[in-house]
Formats: sequence, C-alpha cells, structure tokens
Amino acid sequence: MKQVVTNDGVANAPAMNTLVAGALIASLLMVEGAMLSLHGQWSTVAPLAMVLLASTVSSIIGFAFSALCGALLFHVIDNPVYAVQVMIVCSIAIQIYCVANLWHSIDWRSLPVFLIGGLPGVPLGAWLLTHLQTGAYRGVLDGLLVAYGAWLLLKRPTRPLRGGPLADLCAGFLGGLTGGLAGFPGASVTIWCALKGWDKAHQRGVYQPFILCMQPMSLLAIQLMQPSSPTMARLDWQTFAFIPAALAGAWLGLGIFKRLSDRQFEFAVNLLLVLSGISLAF
Repeated sequence: MKQVVTNDGVANAPAMNTLVAGALIASLLMVEGAMLSLHGQWSTVAPLAMVLLASTVSSIIGFAFSALCGALLFHVIDNPVYAVQVMIVCSIAIQIYCVANLWHSIDWRSLPVFLIGGLPGVPLGAWLLTHLQTGAYRGVLDGLLVAYGAWLLLKRPTRPLRGGPLADLCAGFLGGLTGGLAGFPGASVTIWCALKGWDKAHQRGVYQPFILCMQPMSLLAIQLMQPSSPTMARLDWQTFAFIPAALAGAWLGLGIFKRLSDRQFEFAVNLLLVLSGISLAF
C-alpha cells in the first residue's frame, strides 16, 4: 500500500492552506483599505476588519452577523440607519454564498411558511427603525438581543417541540420584524428550529434561506420608509465596498462549519446566541 501522508508533506497541507488563505485575506483588506484611503475614506478601514471578524464568526453557524457586526459598527458609524444598511448589504452577500454551498439541505416544505410569516413583519420593523430616535432605537435593539440571549439561560427541553404552521408563522413574523428593525431576521427562526430538535443541516436549510429572502426586503423597505432629508442614509459605492471582507469571512466560517458535529454545532449556536444578546450592551 502506498503511503500518502508523510511527516512533513501532505499532513501539513491543511495548516498550509489556512496560512495561505489568511495571507490572501489580509492582503485583500490591505489593498482595499489603501484604495479607500486614497479617496479620503480613512474611517472605513477599521469597519472592514470588523465586518471580516463578524462574518467569520457568524458564518460558522449561519446567523447573528448583524448582531455581532452591529455591536462593533455602532461605535464607529454615527448614523444607525446607514450602519444597518451596511450590515444588510453584507449579510445578503454572505447568505448568497452560504445558501449556494448548502443548497441540497434547504427544506422547501417548511421554508414557505416562515417566509409568509416574515412578509408583514419587515415593513413594520423598517418603520420603527426610520422613525424612532437614535437613543430609543438603541434601547429597543439592546432589549431584543439581551432577551434573545437570555433564552439560553433556560434548560433546553429534552423533547423536541411539535409546533404547527401557526408557530412557524409567528417565528417568521418576529424574524421579519427584527430584520426590518436591525437587519437581524434570523433570531426567532433560529431559536424555533433549535427547539424543534433538527440537526445542523436541517436548521440551516431553513433559517439560512429565510435570512437571505428577508434581507433584500428589509433593505428596500428602509429605503422607501426613511424620511427624506439632506442627511438621509443612501446606498453608495462605499456601502458595497464592505462586501469582499464579508465574503472572505463567510468562506472561512463555512469551512469551520463543515467540520463540526451536531453537538459542537449546538454549542456554537448557544454561545453565539449569548454573545449576540449581550454584544450591544458594551
């Protein structure tokens, strides 16, 4: 039998691939940061790194990008509406990449029910985002995410819940609401899928495409509902400059996801739920 793994050859290939990928991603950020600086956009370089970090961590389990990214971006971007638009644009790019890689796992029977529930929630959330004052908006968002993470303090039921279509609709509606309000539609749907006791592939086969469908709707609703003013947040080239960093993080995170067992995935979900719940408090 031919020996295919040597002490200093093939066995080190994964580590070498990781180093090469890390170097390429770092180079990408440096080049993009330099290009932005030439246009006088020094303030965008730090957010690029924040988007990369949030994308990598969130792509391991497929949600919470907006929660993690928002906890960072809200400290460097003064306009909350613009910050949410950046998160939604990046999230759309991330979800397209992840859904394409997980296409065979999508649950086409369950997904439409969640989507129908999410439709009326999006415009309501977008209206709240564009009409609440900044202080009130931050308070509402912090409260939502802290309550979201607090669910983990309760012991998970030993038996999966058997809620019907009505429960799925409610989870979808709440997802649409938080999608329009904070660019974070995956919260309630992720929790509900976990309560059903589904394995990691089945869970992501529902909430990943759900997030993808809700985010463009949220972005459109925000654009239509924000009051007209000289300082209104608009989509521009700088908004889309964050996409490469988001995709690089998605590639890294999805690679880690594929190596997780169901138990490890559950632990990662729970950990990220807690982080997303407390992140905006700091």
